[in-house]
Amino acid sequence: MNDSVFQTESNLEGGGHWRHYLATALICCASAAIMTPFIGHLDLANIVMIFLLVVVLISLQLGRSCAVLSAVLNVLLFDILFVPPRFSLAVEDGQYLITFAVMLTTALIIGHLTASLKKNESLALSREKRTRDLYDLASQLAGALQVTQVQALTQTFMAQQFGAQCLMIVTHDDFISPEAQFPDTRFYIEPHMATAALHGGKTVHSSAVDKSGWASIYIPLKASMRNRGVLAVSLPAHSQHISKEDIAFMDAMSALIAVTVERLHYVEVAKDAELDVAQERLRGSILSALSHDLRTPLTVMIGLADSIHLIKPQASQATLDIAHEIHGQAKRLANHVSNLLDLARLNEGEIKLRKEWHSVQEIMGASIQYLGSALLDHKVDIQLSQDLPLIHIDAVLIERVFSNLLENAAKFSTKNSSILVRGYVNGDELMVEFQNDGPGFDPLRVDSLFLPFSRGNANPSQGFGLGLSICKIVMESHGGKIQALNLDADQPSGAVIRLTFQSGTPPVMELQE
Repeated sequence: MNDSVFQTESNLEGGGHWRHYLATALICCASAAIMTPFIGHLDLANIVMIFLLVVVLISLQLGRSCAVLSAVLNVLLFDILFVPPRFSLAVEDGQYLITFAVMLTTALIIGHLTASLKKNESLALSREKRTRDLYDLASQLAGALQVTQVQALTQTFMAQQFGAQCLMIVTHDDFISPEAQFPDTRFYIEPHMATAALHGGKTVHSSAVDKSGWASIYIPLKASMRNRGVLAVSLPAHSQHISKEDIAFMDAMSALIAVTVERLHYVEVAKDAELDVAQERLRGSILSALSHDLRTPLTVMIGLADSIHLIKPQASQATLDIAHEIHGQAKRLANHVSNLLDLARLNEGEIKLRKEWHSVQEIMGASIQYLGSALLDHKVDIQLSQDLPLIHIDAVLIERVFSNLLENAAKFSTKNSSILVRGYVNGDELMVEFQNDGPGFDPLRVDSLFLPFSRGNANPSQGFGLGLSICKIVMESHGGKIQALNLDADQPSGAVIRLTFQSGTPPVMELQE
């Protein structure tokens, strides 16, 4: 706070300097001396009015305490110089005692009211100035683009208003660690007081640390959503007094700072989200373009491998074996490319769901038929309840989900083992589970299994890690969900993928005669 404001308030409250008292005495004596020649020409009542006018002028300029002094001095001077017998405190007429009492009381009341009016005027001007300063600060904060700019503006503002140093501590936690370091500050931070302000949401001020080198005021930066941090203030050594009005002013300033910090936070979040969307679109475009470019040569390779069997005369057995291997590897790679293309299309929202009512048995049978030789080394045990209702799905996409899960179950289980497929109703949900005797899932990585290019415990040579991510997108687009479980909760052994579909109400089919 400016020194002039402190000085004015001190004077108006009654704590005037000794020079003000001396000036008051001189003014009263000079006024009495000036009015002395008018004795006999002016009534005593008019002289009393002049003395009261002097009290008003002194109270306006020098404050309440000087006004009280001038009231007493003027009564004494009036009695000594103007009331007979002159130059004596004796009073001939008792009525003058009433005059003295009324004059003193009136002078004291006038001095008090005038000083109070002057004080209120000074405080109003001070508050008006602070309001303008807050408005200017808000305008500057509106143009801030970084938290460091907000820090610099806050430090400058606090130095101008209070001559104080400050530090803005922005944090996402509910406490300030005692081990936290603040190397850029010229004063010490008390972390427990800062934590109390942050956690309680109220300003903390302690006179115990009101000394140079320590922050004694901690103001929470309260925004609309949450507290964004704490403003630590260290008052100058020559001005440790702080009033409630000053604390309220700091609270108003901290509210502006908190809103600015929150705005910058959400701007950063929006930028990151926009960047993620742009990266996802770019990745989807690359995957889509790559998939389209690879499909044609792979189709040609598969066709050439098949044509070797049609060569006349018949090629040697070694050549046929090589052609068979080329056909298998090319088809395997073609499946990976199809997964890449499907993932790109699903992420871009290009595929529209064509939902119809289907039975799980039909979709499962079509998936097993589609995989064909991929399941030759495994027995598929289908256990679907007879009371399974129809489900409202896109048959092509759900068939792809079933195919991916059956292929994964065969790929990551031992040869000649069984793959169990269970279907049952659980309340208003239809559950389909794919179970094998594979190594199971790492409990620490279950959440990342359904991310693109995540392979879990699988051998990197066995795929790109796209199957489960495609299944997840398809299931969520149908309002369902997919879960990865282990048969043994204590030890990863035996993998289970569970699909959950929402049961609906199929249309009633009318029998035709």
